[in-house]
Amino acid sequence: MDSFSMHNSMTTFFPADTATKPIAIAIHGGAGTIRRSAMTPEAETQYRAILTQALEAGHTVLKRGGNSMDAVSAAVMIMEDSPLFNAGKGAVLTADSTVELDAAIMEGKTLKAGTIAGVRGIKNPILLARRVMEHSEHVMLTGKGAERFAAEQGFARMPDEYFITERRAQELTRAKQQDATKPLSPDETPATKPSKNDSLGKNKRSSLYDGNAPLNEWSHEGKKFGTVGAVALDKNGDIAAATSTGGMTNKKYGRVGDAPIIGAGTYANNATCAVSATGHGEYFIRSVVAYDIAALVEYKGMTLQEAADAVVMKKLVERGGSGGIIALDKKGNIAMPFNSEGMYRGCITTDGKIIVEIFRNEKK
Repeated sequence: MDSFSMHNSMTTFFPADTATKPIAIAIHGGAGTIRRSAMTPEAETQYRAILTQALEAGHTVLKRGGNSMDAVSAAVMIMEDSPLFNAGKGAVLTADSTVELDAAIMEGKTLKAGTIAGVRGIKNPILLARRVMEHSEHVMLTGKGAERFAAEQGFARMPDEYFITERRAQELTRAKQQDATKPLSPDETPATKPSKNDSLGKNKRSSLYDGNAPLNEWSHEGKKFGTVGAVALDKNGDIAAATSTGGMTNKKYGRVGDAPIIGAGTYANNATCAVSATGHGEYFIRSVVAYDIAALVEYKGMTLQEAADAVVMKKLVERGGSGGIIALDKKGNIAMPFNSEGMYRGCITTDGKIIVEIFRNEKK
């Protein structure tokens, strides 16, 4: 498959030759079976708007001289607060009809990292992951222990009603009907056109994307991994990565995916690159995707794009894994390959160019 890369004109970005030190940021909001033919104009507009808002929030931090950690935190929080994505508000539901959140953040300068998994009631999980990194001696906290730490750190606990949307509730019902024992792998794509028998009016259709309207009158094509993430380069040459997710619809037994696993779904090292992944987490864990990309850059001397393609477009495909990544290095090069049909993604390059895309092979 083609990737978001130089060789298909979807661009690997190289920093402009300027007197100022480069800054750059890239984000993703999930990958999967995302087709233009199956998405309403209203939904597409809303997705692009939130992706742009997240990019600009992170880039504003960088333009003002802020660090890459603050930039990725700001970008991810925008997406955690949107019901369009499987992170924070609007996260998918477990088999017990609860929301369990995972998140990770890593600083490329120091290799410090903080992650949380299976956490309930935290509005912005990425901030709790960062607090673990900065205010504990640990890297990962899980479940009730992480929630206890959050309380000690002054995090307010949000009620379940804040996170749960009707859309996700119906996805859970559908997942249980489809398979009584096996979790629905990724979170299904919500942004699809109504069926021919749809009786909803245009105004009601557009209201679907506020996260509260019913889905049972909509056709659903394909599946989507709605994990969100960001990578950034600041003026000091430091990079960082952050990832946040609700995991898999109908997940059971305290399942944890790749997002909070350092080296699998999240990784950052100034010497190589920053990576945030979205996909079927079990495959990303087994393939140690994020670190594998960094290792290919470090040990084989591959370019960022070559390394990202080798892992996402070849290794993962051969092993049956679906999804994509965003990656960035200290020179401002950006790669965003994905082996699925689409990926919500965007970047602001070192020359200030804004790119926001959803589908494969979008026309420039």
